[in-house]
Amino acid sequence: MKRPLLFLLALAAIADVRAQQAVSRLQPPGAPEVASTTPPAPTAPAPTAAVPAPTWETQKRARTYVLAIPGPRGQITDRNGNPLAQTRVSYNLALSFPTPLTMTDPEVLAFAQQQVMAARTVTGRPISLTQEQVLKHYKNRGVVPMLIAQDLKPPELENYHRTKAQHLALLPVYQRYYPQGQLAGHIIGYAGRAGRMPEGLIQNNELLWPDAVGREGLEQSFDDQLVGKNGQYNISFDPSGKKSSEQISIPPQPGYNVVTTLDEDLQRLCENVLEKGVKRGALVIIDPNNGDILAMASWPTINPNAFIPTISPEAFKALNDDPNIPLIPRAYRSAYPPGSVFKVPVALAALQEHVISLDDEFSCPAAMEIGNLTFRNWKRTDSGSLNFRGALTQSCDTWFYQVGMKTGAQHMSDWAMKLGLGSRTGIPLSAEAGGRIPNDEYMKKAHGRKMGQGDLANFSIGQGDVEVTPLQMAQAMATVGNGGTHCQTRLVKQVQSIDGQIVTAYPVRARGELGIEPKIMKEMRRAMSDVVSSPAGTAGKASVPNVQVAGKTGTAQWGAKPHERTAAWFAGYAPAEKPKYAFAAIYESDVSNASVHGGTVAAPLIGKVLREVFKNEGKTEKPKKKKKGDEENEPEVRKAQPIDPVEPKQEPAQD
Repeated sequence: MKRPLLFLLALAAIADVRAQQAVSRLQPPGAPEVASTTPPAPTAPAPTAAVPAPTWETQKRARTYVLAIPGPRGQITDRNGNPLAQTRVSYNLALSFPTPLTMTDPEVLAFAQQQVMAARTVTGRPISLTQEQVLKHYKNRGVVPMLIAQDLKPPELENYHRTKAQHLALLPVYQRYYPQGQLAGHIIGYAGRAGRMPEGLIQNNELLWPDAVGREGLEQSFDDQLVGKNGQYNISFDPSGKKSSEQISIPPQPGYNVVTTLDEDLQRLCENVLEKGVKRGALVIIDPNNGDILAMASWPTINPNAFIPTISPEAFKALNDDPNIPLIPRAYRSAYPPGSVFKVPVALAALQEHVISLDDEFSCPAAMEIGNLTFRNWKRTDSGSLNFRGALTQSCDTWFYQVGMKTGAQHMSDWAMKLGLGSRTGIPLSAEAGGRIPNDEYMKKAHGRKMGQGDLANFSIGQGDVEVTPLQMAQAMATVGNGGTHCQTRLVKQVQSIDGQIVTAYPVRARGELGIEPKIMKEMRRAMSDVVSSPAGTAGKASVPNVQVAGKTGTAQWGAKPHERTAAWFAGYAPAEKPKYAFAAIYESDVSNASVHGGTVAAPLIGKVLREVFKNEGKTEKPKKKKKGDEENEPEVRKAQPIDPVEPKQEPAQD
C-alpha cells in the first residue's frame, strides 16, 4: 500500500516526541558528574559521491529521489527538566502536482490557479503565485509539493480536513517552539531558518525543508549539540513517471538536550517583578554555595517565538527602534557604574590590606575639599565619627573618600577583581560585557595621567570610570555571602542524550579562595545586615519577615551629560547567616531623573522577590484536631518560637 507524504513524515515526528520526553529523566542531585569534555557533535550522514546536477531530461527518466529529513533540535530546559525550548510539528500547505508530469504550460498555470483559489478558501489568506514561480517549480521540482502557506493554525487545519481538496497536501515539518513565551528569552535565544526553500533542480540528499540554526543565546552557543541528525526519505516512480512509492528509509534523530541551572519559577517571579516595577532594568539571582545562576532577568525582554520561522521586517524594526532597547540583555550585556555597592570591595581592600582596622574611626562630614573640588556626602548634615560598620550602614560617602585615598588604587582594583568585578564571568553566551575596573595603567591610556586624589575618591564610591554588570555584582555578593569562595558562575549543568545519558557535564568548581579574615567577614556580615534592618540603614524596603537580608544600596550617574541617567542598585544575599541566594538588581532611570535611589527603587524589587520566596518562612502548621483516645500515644510537641518579624521601615531618599 502506498504511504502518502503526510503519513510518512508524521511517523518521523515520533522522534520529536521522544526528544520531549527524555529530559524528564535528569540526573538526581548528588549524582557523580562526568568530567567536562567537549561533546561529540551528532554524526552527520556519510558524504555521498558527487552527483552531477540532473537535467530536465535525466529527471524524467529518474526512478528514485533520495531526500534528507532535517532532524528535530534537542530541548533546552530549566534545572528541573521543564522545557524552555522545544521542537514541534508544524503543518504547511502545499500544491501537489499529479504525476506523470505531462501537462503543458497553460495547463500547469490553469491547474495551479484552481488550487490557489482552493487554498484561499482553506486558509483565508491572500495567497498568490506568479506564473514564473509555478512553471519553474513544475519543471524543476514537480515531483515534490510546492509550498504555498506556512504554519497553518488549528482553524485552518480544520478547514483543510473539512474541504478535502484533492491536490492540496499538508506537509508536516519540524519547527522551533518556546513553550514559556518570553520567559528567559534573551538567555534561550532563538533558532532561525538556515535558508530559503530550495527552488532549483532536485539534488540527491537535499533537505526537504531548510534546517534551523541557532541565532542568539543558548540556541547559538550550543547549536552543534542541539542540532539533530538527518533522516532519509525516498520517492520512487514507475517507468511512466507516475509516483509508485514513498518511504522513510532512515528516521531522523533528535539532537542533544541542554539542561540549564535556571529555576523556571524564580525566573518568572523576577521577570514579573521587573515588568511591574521598572521601564528598564535587570535582576540576577545566584546560588552562593555553587555559583549556579537561578534567575537572570532583563527588562524589557523579547519573545523568541516572534522570530520563528522568521521575523517580519516590520516587527524587527519595531524592536530595533524601541527606545527601551528590548534586544539588549541588560543582566549580562550592559555595564553600569556600581555606585555605593562598590563600597563592599573597597572596605575589604582597606581592612584586608591592614590599611585601617575595624575600630578605626573617620569623620563623616556633609562635604570635604579634595584638591580644588568639593566632594559631598548624600546627607546634608555631619554624621560625626564612624567606624567601618557604621559607615557602611549609613553609606557615608565622605568616610569612604578618606579611606579610598588612604588605601590606594592598586589595592582597591585588586580586591574588586578578586570578587570577579570588571571581567567576564565566562557564561556560554555571546557578547557578555566585561565591565571595567580602572587602575593607573588604564588612566594613563584613557586620560594620560595616573589616578589623582579626586579619581580615588570617585573610585571609592563606585563612580568615575568603574563599570560592572548585574551578573558580575551578583557573583561578587555570592562570594561575600559564602565566606570568600569565588565559585565559577554556571548557567548550564549538562548536555544529555535523548535517553538521559550525560554527554557533557559542567561541574561546580571554585576559582579561588579570597582568604578573608574571619573577624573581618563577621563584621562585614553585620554591617550588610544593618543596611537592611538598622534604622540608620538605607535598604529597609528589602526587608523580609522572619528572614535577615544582607545587602548594599548604590546610586550612580551614568552616561554623557545631555543624556545622563541614574543607575540605582541593590545587591546582597539572604538569609544573612546561611545564604541560599545572592542577588543584584539594577534600575535604569529616565534621562535627567536624579530622584531615584538604590534604597527607594532597587531594594523594593529584591524585597518583593524575597518575600515571595520566603513567604512560608517561620510559619508552623496548625495542629490537627485530636480524636478521642489520641492523647495516650501522642508524643510531646513543643511550640516553635517565632522569630520577631522585621518590619519594612521608611528610609531617607538616598543610596
